[in-house]
Amino acid sequence: MIGNKAPGEADNQQGSRQLDLLSDWLTPQRLHAELLAANEKSLEAYLQGALRDGTWNRRHRTHRIGQSDQRWLNLLSRGLERLGHRSWIYREGKSRNLWILETTAQFLSIGFDATQLVTSHEGMDYARGYFDAEGGMPRRSEARLYLQLTQKDRHNLEAVHRILENRGIQCGRIHNPSHRVDPNYWRFYVKATSHKSFMALVGSWHPSQRQQIEDRMKI
Repeated sequence: MIGNKAPGEADNQQGSRQLDLLSDWLTPQRLHAELLAANEKSLEAYLQGALRDGTWNRRHRTHRIGQSDQRWLNLLSRGLERLGHRSWIYREGKSRNLWILETTAQFLSIGFDATQLVTSHEGMDYARGYFDAEGGMPRRSEARLYLQLTQKDRHNLEAVHRILENRGIQCGRIHNPSHRVDPNYWRFYVKATSHKSFMALVGSWHPSQRQQIEDRMKI
């Protein structure tokens, strides 16, 4: 449920009302249609991928995902609700532009091993959730296109790399951009020859990234 009080957190009734009022028109209806059309295994895989941007709250035994774009959290909440799991969204701090989705969904796991999805259909759903959580592309449609995925868990990033390569999406090598800045930060780029395939086969359910992809596909 959106707007319910999170364990150990104060109510933010104004933020909750805003979410209720804005969710229907801020999130494109086609994204909700795709979410509703997805089978349960695909939806679970997507949410596992999205959790790569999340944390585990040991005290409350909940998963937390933070975002400045509350529209994506709305979509995740609806996906969890469809699977029969409770979630709530609240604003963290009075002046911060940061929203938190928290859920007790037991199927989610920070330690989920994505290698089991390398040859399965759900692998692409996982890659989509992963891209929405840890991926990036230029915001301006006129900028030179790149598609990157990043993560501190190299093993998990390697699994996503294998998932994409298994479906014919060519990717560059996994590398550390700057060992001095962060020796545990890893990324890879989708090769330019596979940009269109990635946008068509993986795509995005994140409202802002989805719009960027659709703008690119029109060019």
